[in-house]
Amino acid sequence: MIDEIGLIVALLLLLVFFNMAETSLTGASRPLMLQLAEEGNARAACVNTLRARGERLLGAIVLGNTLAAILASSLATAVAIDLAGNAGVAYGTAIMTVVVLIFGEILPKTVAIRRPNRVALALALFMRPVAWLFGPPVAVLQAGVDWVLRSLGLTLETTPNPEIAITELKGAIAIHAVTDEIRDEGKMMRSILDLGDVSVGEIMVHRRNLMTIDADLPVSQIIEQAAASPHTRIPIWRGEPDNIVGILHNKTLLRALRDHPGDACEAIDVAALATPPWYIPESTSLLDQMHAFRKRREYLALVVDEYGALQGVVTLEDILEEIVGEISHDAATAPGTARAPSAAPRAGEERPIEVTGVRRQPDGGYEIDGTVTIRDLNREFDWRLPDDNAATLAGLLLFEARMIPEQGQKFLFHGFRFEVLARTRNQVTKIRVNPPAEEKAEA
Repeated sequence: MIDEIGLIVALLLLLVFFNMAETSLTGASRPLMLQLAEEGNARAACVNTLRARGERLLGAIVLGNTLAAILASSLATAVAIDLAGNAGVAYGTAIMTVVVLIFGEILPKTVAIRRPNRVALALALFMRPVAWLFGPPVAVLQAGVDWVLRSLGLTLETTPNPEIAITELKGAIAIHAVTDEIRDEGKMMRSILDLGDVSVGEIMVHRRNLMTIDADLPVSQIIEQAAASPHTRIPIWRGEPDNIVGILHNKTLLRALRDHPGDACEAIDVAALATPPWYIPESTSLLDQMHAFRKRREYLALVVDEYGALQGVVTLEDILEEIVGEISHDAATAPGTARAPSAAPRAGEERPIEVTGVRRQPDGGYEIDGTVTIRDLNREFDWRLPDDNAATLAGLLLFEARMIPEQGQKFLFHGFRFEVLARTRNQVTKIRVNPPAEEKAEA
């Protein structure tokens, strides 16, 4: 009797082991285990090996789990019959159901699911010989399962799906990047994954905001305009502003001035100094354009629409800003002088806004320039404004209103309240935005 009870206890412990192994090995963080294995952790490498053989591992766990549960229940029933006769069948079944359910299933799985990484590392080395021992019978059983699936005309997808992988990465970032310490890193990682879904037309500098130079101007005026520009590469045009004939680099212009001192500088052919313009369609994704910049060793490209009309300019810096946020240039800083970094907010202070053209208002709303992109706002404030049909806040307002609004008009879209503060001709230049949280507070 004592031997049977001891064997039942041993089988229940095996049941605990198999259930903890199943829950922890399937729930352990795959990225964490890969990183630990690269750092030389043998247990993590063992976890990865077991998970790579997913069907064999699962089969071994299910087989061991089933054998332990059946044997424990059978022995318990036999002991109960010896003690209580035929009524022992009911007693044994009731007692083993409760014991197996609580101590063999719920308890070990609860422990494993709360500490999956730690439990997986602890049990991996013990699970490896079990998987090897049960390998042959599991292979036979798996062959039978595959035959049944083929007979039913069912196939299991084994080819990795890149879209699912990217979605999983975004979900992992959203889960882990919730603290202030890694908030910025999470934003950058999400932005990298979104590069393939964003077109250059959504982030380009629009043609109306371009700084260009007429190539037919006197050289002295060209030099003056180039010196006043904050950019090192300037599109030059001839005849009409849309007819870009080249990209003038300030360094090239300086070299030409060095070679033509004094009045001889007027003999410089500015158009000949410029590099040929590079045109790209506005539908090009940021990921493809970044690769193109690197391959061509270029920094700036002109964006055209489907009719070949100039729409704007995109630079490598524009793409980098989509990843790291806005890169500010302090024109007032003297050459060779380092600009002091922005001070971090003190405890209780609001975090400074990093997007240019956005100003926080005392009542909790925001005064935003119409040219600010929706992506920058969503990334800065964790908003969910749609950017499928418009790239800028003004564009979103025009799309939703289906009209060119007047100054002072108010709208309510997607839970946000918009008020037109300024309009120049047909362009909405300044908008007041109250997010849903502020709307509820005011109510």
